[in-house]
Amino acid sequence: METILNDVEVRVLGCLIEKELTTPEYYPLTLNALTNACNQRSNRDPVLALEEADVVRALDALKFKQLALLSAEGGRVPKYRHALVEKLRLDPPELAVLAELLLRGPQTVGELRTRGERMHPFPDLAAVEDVLGELMARTPPLVVRLPRQPGRKESRHAHLFAGEPESVTEEPVPAPEAARLRVMAENERVAKLEEEVAILRGEVVELRRLVEEFKSQFE
Repeated sequence: METILNDVEVRVLGCLIEKELTTPEYYPLTLNALTNACNQRSNRDPVLALEEADVVRALDALKFKQLALLSAEGGRVPKYRHALVEKLRLDPPELAVLAELLLRGPQTVGELRTRGERMHPFPDLAAVEDVLGELMARTPPLVVRLPRQPGRKESRHAHLFAGEPESVTEEPVPAPEAARLRVMAENERVAKLEEEVAILRGEVVELRRLVEEFKSQFE
């Protein structure tokens, strides 16, 4: 994802998507309604305590990045909506999956299906996997599959609006066996000896050259 959002921008964008899908009669949102949505204790991880000023700054940043805008439906009270449909051509199933990832972080396919039902019905896990596949296949991708964590049967997926999660780059590696450590140490010693031999050979060649130059002075 080319556009990188901070944590507050991620929360604001997720809330705008969520409220469009769950309570369309109250969407677009006023600043007060959006702030309350950001600070909800349900369906949020982590739970935040943002001030309206925090939300205003996030909205300004999202407008600059063409991800949110001031709605023409606001009337006398300013109202805000996301712009993902216009900018990224996303459909409701894709929006629902992204909203869950934005609001609650990395999740498995099963978690996304169960939690996303309130925004869009998914008939089965395959339907969620299809949506994730579409989001991962975009250029640039909007979602990434994370390495499976130790003790977990399923991989989780994460959005890329805030850049690549740290766990993408580091997969747990088991500690090498004692025999492997011995082999690695032996290989290191052999490599060091080979390097020293190569240096000595270079020095011998140079000494021979100097001897030949010295002898040529007396011929």
